[in-house]
Amino acid sequence: MTLKACILAEQSAPRYTSYPTAPHFSAAIGASTYTAWLDTLAPDATLSLYLHVPFCAELCRYCGCNTKVVRRQEPIDTYAALLAREIELLGVRIGGRRVTTIHWGGGTPSTLGAERLAALTRQLRGTFDCIGLREHAIELDPRHINPALAQGLARAGVNRVSLGVQEFSAHVQRAIGRIQPYETVARGVAWLRQVGIADLNFDLMYGLPHQSAQDLHNTILRAHELRPTRIALFGYAHVPWFKVHQRLIDAAALPGAAERLLQAETARGALTALGYVPIGLDHFARPEDSLARAAASGHLHRNFQGYTTDDATALIGIGASSIGRLPQGFAQNAPDVGGYSRAIEAGTFATARGIALSDDDRTRGQIIERLMCDFAVDLDAVAVGTEFPDAEAALEPLARDGLVTVEGRRIVATQKGHPFVRLLAAAFDAYLASGTARHSRAV
Repeated sequence: MTLKACILAEQSAPRYTSYPTAPHFSAAIGASTYTAWLDTLAPDATLSLYLHVPFCAELCRYCGCNTKVVRRQEPIDTYAALLAREIELLGVRIGGRRVTTIHWGGGTPSTLGAERLAALTRQLRGTFDCIGLREHAIELDPRHINPALAQGLARAGVNRVSLGVQEFSAHVQRAIGRIQPYETVARGVAWLRQVGIADLNFDLMYGLPHQSAQDLHNTILRAHELRPTRIALFGYAHVPWFKVHQRLIDAAALPGAAERLLQAETARGALTALGYVPIGLDHFARPEDSLARAAASGHLHRNFQGYTTDDATALIGIGASSIGRLPQGFAQNAPDVGGYSRAIEAGTFATARGIALSDDDRTRGQIIERLMCDFAVDLDAVAVGTEFPDAEAALEPLARDGLVTVEGRRIVATQKGHPFVRLLAAAFDAYLASGTARHSRAV
């Protein structure tokens, strides 16, 4: 591991699940703007629906999600009713349009219970055209899966499940406050497969406290025994200034830049040796999986759920903190359940902030997405006649370090540069230099 690589790995950069990124959203985009955007959505527009459930039975120390611990039933019942009301509001504006994907995220969406998930799904199907639904996915905590839940998800039409596995090493689990033995995950996988849910994603993490490259390698081998179709390998983002509960993690126990790089490279080598196809920065998939096929054909996309095959015209965010993407821009619901509740109960959308896209934003967003998805971009294919002198200057030192090649208008990350692709994407970020947001490490 070279000193230069370690220095680069210490740099911070956004994850670029959107452009402009969320720290640059503002309160200038509110419910009235979002309503106007919905009203101009074309009748033949396709939709992707994301529903956020901000509740967990317990809070994991590493978590960066918008969630809180809830152990009483009343807040859950109330929130389910709010989701139903928001769906009604959407039905008035954009009902009947074709939905291609539904994704439940959190938090732990299963805190709603199988019956409420099924009822809300029926409402979605009654509000929108879901006949051609390609994917109905949900994120689950393996510790809270049981046969009844698995059966309820199958009846609701769920066909893909993402499981938060993170790490199988007991000492790492203790350090992150998530005790989850291999047997717990294996049992949940078996119950899901018994009801016909075969497409399973595993989320794994590197850069965790007290974690070694060998720990991660062992976790990958054990995860492979359960035959997931996709694996997402995320670098832990230690952002205690943003997520206060992360202060429970001993920062001195976190691996340094050299160890994080080693862990990422070890994991990539192990996963490819096991037959998984590398997808973008941090995803891996079986060759027959739709994500691998999309990557091979140049049709891979990136959104707030990471790498995706979703090519819908609009992403509609439902629930507290959910972010939607319409042709005109991004809109985010109030992040706190109280603010979200007050708006929805008043019969208005809960949009609290967002950003309207300029032509420059759209062009730079396409460039960043192609770099993040393909590790390459032809500027003439997405920005004919447009020059980016700021990006050229930012790419020069990265090219000298062998991370990127620039040949005319074609920009290609080298194999050495793949782990640093967020830095390449940042070269095209017109907002980054003027922003005050702090970001996680680039690797």
